[in-house]
Amino acid sequence: MGKILHGCVLVLAAALANVADFCMASEVPSLNHVYLIVMENHSYQDIIGNPNAPYINQWLKTANLATDYFAVGHPSLPNYLELVGGSNFGIRNDDYPDWHGATPSNTLNQPLVGTGMDLATPPVIAPFGAGIPSAPYRARTIADQLTERGKRWKSYQESLPASGLVDGVNDSDGIYTNLDENRLAGLGPLPKHYAAKHNPFVYFAAVQEGKYPHDGLDNVVGFDGAHGLYSDLGAGISPAFSFVVPNLCHDMHGIDNGSKRCGNDIALVQMGDATVRQLVEAIHASPSWKIGRNALILVWDENSNGADPNRVALLVETNYGRQGLRSHQPYSHFSLLKTLEAGFGLPCLNHACDHTVQVISDLFAAK
Repeated sequence: MGKILHGCVLVLAAALANVADFCMASEVPSLNHVYLIVMENHSYQDIIGNPNAPYINQWLKTANLATDYFAVGHPSLPNYLELVGGSNFGIRNDDYPDWHGATPSNTLNQPLVGTGMDLATPPVIAPFGAGIPSAPYRARTIADQLTERGKRWKSYQESLPASGLVDGVNDSDGIYTNLDENRLAGLGPLPKHYAAKHNPFVYFAAVQEGKYPHDGLDNVVGFDGAHGLYSDLGAGISPAFSFVVPNLCHDMHGIDNGSKRCGNDIALVQMGDATVRQLVEAIHASPSWKIGRNALILVWDENSNGADPNRVALLVETNYGRQGLRSHQPYSHFSLLKTLEAGFGLPCLNHACDHTVQVISDLFAAK
């Protein structure tokens, strides 16, 4: 049973208590590879036109830009969850995951599974100043959807341990992790370059348990090493969806116990800009970028936490469409998720199905 609305077919999914939108906007071509780079804690005004971000602003000559794009809330973790799953899943914190549900605690986030109700987002931090009511959710992400369609995904996280260890890792400096802290006692606090709160997939029970083939923690890797980001790019074996997150010194976030540069905002923007350049150039040089229709996306998870409106920059470059476009349409993280699902031919998830959420058809359109 369905009806036509804005050129899309809406299929009622009563079991999910919402409407699953299979539209998938004809303006968004079928995509082969998507590279989504997520940066941290800077507003649109902090980046666009900033002389400390020369590469990003130079890239805008060929990249498309959304000038009215908004994060969904605060702090970081809910935004990451909303980017990949269309819901905050009842989480409004940056707490660690409770790995495998082994140590239930009020200060840990239980593995996400099944269905539930998410938390309402108040107007003061919601996109466009309009609150988002609490709604039913299903604990799934675009990664689960891709796996079911036989497509691959990876979460590339800079400064994951050199050993490739992911299970139980909340923080890492690239070699040591929180799991090493007892044997490293007396050597000072661990510099937390990698943070699980920027890796939303590890909060889901299915990924923690590796319940389904090609949908577990093996999909979470670092930038370096035999199966890391740069190796995959060089070999031309990028998955359909690459979720790319620099470490906390390189994503413009900063850490308190790192170098002085990692605590200085000017230096953070400069380091983040240099990191974006390295990533974009590596993607452009990859054989994967040259085959099929591909999109390279740069977005910030939220602005400087607490400042409103929560407007951030979204840059989109495709290897098939228009260049240098400026879109003034109102978009959000839910719009980005819905658009990627459109490009992969997937149904929408959770709040990405809301009737107010627009597909970013202009920035992703073919010529």
